[in-house]
Amino acid sequence: MKKIIVGLLLLTSVPIWAQKPIFTTAKVNAATVYVNSAELSQSTTVTLPKGNSEIVIKNVADYVNESTVQINAPKNITVLSVQFTKNYISEYEIDESNPVIKKVRDSIDLVTKEMSKVANQRTSYSKTIELLDKNQQISGGNAALSVTELMKLVDYYTSKRTELSNLVNTYSEKENKLREQLATLNSKLEINTQKEEKTSKGKLILQVMNDLAGTVDLDINYLTQGASWYPFYDLRAENISSPIDMLYKGQVTQNTGIDWKKVKLTLSSGNPNQSNVAPLLRAWFLHFGRLDYGYNDDYKENTYQTRVAAEVAEKDRLAKEVSEKRSMKLEKSSISNYTTISENQLNVSFDIDIPYDILSNGKAHSVALKEIQLPASYKYYAVPKLEKEAFLLAELSDYSKFNLLPGEANIIFEGTYVGKTFINANATSDTLNLSMGRDKKISIKREKVVDKSGTKFLSSYKEQVFTYDLIVRNNKKEAINMILKDQYPISTDKEITIELLEKDKASANEETGILTWKIDLKPNETKKFRISYKVKYPKDKIIDNL
Repeated sequence: MKKIIVGLLLLTSVPIWAQKPIFTTAKVNAATVYVNSAELSQSTTVTLPKGNSEIVIKNVADYVNESTVQINAPKNITVLSVQFTKNYISEYEIDESNPVIKKVRDSIDLVTKEMSKVANQRTSYSKTIELLDKNQQISGGNAALSVTELMKLVDYYTSKRTELSNLVNTYSEKENKLREQLATLNSKLEINTQKEEKTSKGKLILQVMNDLAGTVDLDINYLTQGASWYPFYDLRAENISSPIDMLYKGQVTQNTGIDWKKVKLTLSSGNPNQSNVAPLLRAWFLHFGRLDYGYNDDYKENTYQTRVAAEVAEKDRLAKEVSEKRSMKLEKSSISNYTTISENQLNVSFDIDIPYDILSNGKAHSVALKEIQLPASYKYYAVPKLEKEAFLLAELSDYSKFNLLPGEANIIFEGTYVGKTFINANATSDTLNLSMGRDKKISIKREKVVDKSGTKFLSSYKEQVFTYDLIVRNNKKEAINMILKDQYPISTDKEITIELLEKDKASANEETGILTWKIDLKPNETKKFRISYKVKYPKDKIIDNL
């Protein structure tokens, strides 16, 4: 076998072939899905004469990056050119080897035969009516008919003539319906020549030169858009003493125009459409410009985050039904046996040995990749200034060896679905904290101490004192460890001075104003912590975010 990499037309001087094109249909064998595209591997078998031929390969994707097309052919085949098109029109007869065409042909034969039978019946009844009408002379002999005989003859003629006319009408209607059906089939005959699959329009046109007549196998590889995948996880933990059972999954969608049936899947974190040209720094020249009174950077960042969150929510909405309704029937211990993980400097790939069917309908398809048991230490985390509930955090050390990618995760804790979290696998810290959800059995309050708070006016300055009590109660049956956080403001203006009056044994970060308590709570134990600070600034000014 030899590999030929070709683009749109490698040889511009290729002549127009006079012989009939040879049609064949490609089958999808494997798909490597990237974050925004896919590499498809297809194959087909075709019988070629000796000499030059034009091969029309059907059932390829609706979009093909022609610069990535690779054709593997036997040594006796020379591929002169490859062209991709969605509008191929043949000047030759219909491809009768197409099974869809054969089905239409058979239907046309049946309808034609039935039309012939119906036409014969209609003609027969029409001729009978003509015969009956010709013999309506009732006094054709010398003897006159009696009144009784005349009435009998009139009754017979009337009933028989009516019966025959109704039959003619009935068979005429049948004939019209069959004629309409035949016209529909003939129109389908032309339409179906353009597609083997119900949605595929793409075709590859190969101009080849063959040294030896016979049947040959062709392998086709190319890059196409319309496919993507993103990682997703199921996190299960029985209690705060057990490890986390993680099911590593991929959500795969494709709209390539062809269905993938029983294909071997590979999911890759790489991006083949990304530029591989290393960036170069150029001179950085400063210059004056007009003031920007539009959105500030914080607003832009928040807008971006909102948009990203909306996109993630939309993906989740589309994938939720498939993800939650479809459960893997494989045993947990067997899932990992069907997936091989390959990691290099640039990306991670998951080779899956289980064949999958993924239709070209844009719907998310859940693919189980690996079952991982993550050793974890648990702690509770609370920021009562922002949320009046405690969050359970699972801390993972040395997490890089698990080849995790950033993605959302379902959390199942103590046998109950508690919500979603996000795994930030790109974090630079040594440990990875996974939020396992809220714990309603831990009560938290943040109350302002009124008698320890207030405002004073001193000449041209104003002093405001703020005092809060943080109250935490453990209503669980087991002891817990907790990280409790609060904050005091930081000044960036020399006219604003801030003094931390009380921190109740918390560790304080003077650069950020973050206060941290590491506390232990026994079952049904309550603890209280106090924070107090004073803010001094000119009384004729207002601090809008105090």
